[in-house]
Amino acid sequence: MLHYKELGLVNSRELFQKAIKGGYAIPAFNFNNLEQLQAIISACVETKSPVILQVSKGARKYANQTLLQYLAKGAVEYAKELGYSIPVVLHLDHGDSFETAKSCIESGFSSVMIDGSHLSYEENVKLTKQVVDFAHQYDVTVEGELGVLAGIEDEVSSAHSHYTQPEEVEDFVKRTGVDSLAISIGTSHGAFKFKVKPGELPPPLRFDILEEVEKRIPGFPIVLHGASSVPQDIVAEINKYGGKLDDTAGVSEDQLRRAASSAVCKINIDSDGRLAMTAAIRKVFAEKPGEFDPRNYLGPARDKLKELYKHKIEHVLGSINKA
Repeated sequence: MLHYKELGLVNSRELFQKAIKGGYAIPAFNFNNLEQLQAIISACVETKSPVILQVSKGARKYANQTLLQYLAKGAVEYAKELGYSIPVVLHLDHGDSFETAKSCIESGFSSVMIDGSHLSYEENVKLTKQVVDFAHQYDVTVEGELGVLAGIEDEVSSAHSHYTQPEEVEDFVKRTGVDSLAISIGTSHGAFKFKVKPGELPPPLRFDILEEVEKRIPGFPIVLHGASSVPQDIVAEINKYGGKLDDTAGVSEDQLRRAASSAVCKINIDSDGRLAMTAAIRKVFAEKPGEFDPRNYLGPARDKLKELYKHKIEHVLGSINKA
């Protein structure tokens, strides 16, 4: 058993309470490799923002769970080296079983998500409570989910979305003891969130559902998954240099800023980062077809990712100077 405090990490409890009171959201950025982690930490240090480092089940398989936990420890020390110590949470994104959550807790994660949204309501309650009961023994915070997001990201896949039913949230929170709750109000996983015609806007978020949830569990931390905006300038750059991403759009940044000023205190952003890195790498390969040194294309990808994350922190999440 490796406790997260040994890695210099914190859980999300205090961060969420501060975010709710301050009207902002904590960035939850996914990472799979060193360059992504460098970009996340440097962006958050420069903006003095707290951060949640998210690791999916797929990322653990790709990068190796032992390497990831020590990368997280390195991230804490890297922030200090850059000149500002920020709160860092290591979070399991979309854990699908008690065994996965338990393994993460035992290897130094300070927060886990257990996603039972694909189960029946009662099975979701049972699984979530099982994870909460184990996690809270080690002061690890737990995120649950009610409602299903459409889209595909890593091994999370659903053809259709099912909005969260506000009448279920009180019972779910009470019976499970979760520390935060991911809800479905119209966000979607992956880069192809909404198929729109040129000039059209994606459908707005269901703020009526969010407001009803807030009334039923006032002051409780709410989480939004699938909140990438799919910046059209980055999509255009990918397509310019040989990519093919057509007629795709994400969640409006204005909508996300409105959500962040409510009880939504954690917003997950993954696909936008993937798009930014892909755009930078494609540009290098197109302009320098003889390039073969990974540092010379992953370096620019890291820089573009950092630029994106600073923008999100400053203009969308509002977590600048909150560390």
